[in-house]
Amino acid sequence: MSVAPDEFRAALGRFVTGVTILTVRDASGGDHGMTVSAFSSVSLTPPLVLACIARDANMHAVLPGATVFALSILAADQEPLSRRFAQEPDNRFDGVPFTRGHSGAILIAGAHAYLECRQVAWHEAGDHGICVGEVEHATLGTSQPLLYYRGTYARLDR
Repeated sequence: MSVAPDEFRAALGRFVTGVTILTVRDASGGDHGMTVSAFSSVSLTPPLVLACIARDANMHAVLPGATVFALSILAADQEPLSRRFAQEPDNRFDGVPFTRGHSGAILIAGAHAYLECRQVAWHEAGDHGICVGEVEHATLGTSQPLLYYRGTYARLDR
């Protein structure tokens, strides 16, 4: 017997997550990005991470064909960017400061940390796709991270 969807969502909401923006370039060189909080480490050796992408997100059609992607782990002051990239506008990168990583994927300026990944697997699971990437480059910042808890943004109290 499965748990009811509302109960499951409420239980998962009690798990604090970081907030990332996943970026990728498509085959024609177009940039795509979206907010992802369903992100986790998988393995230290090799260094693997995963990101879950809803089937109804535009990224779900783009990411399976990509060979590389990047994750900008957002800083505490980047909540507006998280909200912006959680929407589906065509112009989400307009006015957003960024650089390009080693792979050519966008790295959002001012983030808490960056992970540049080579995609090693794609799995369909329920109403999401799971992208697994091997981390090829990592860059650390010094800011506090942006957190998500019980349906709202939070910050470390330090």
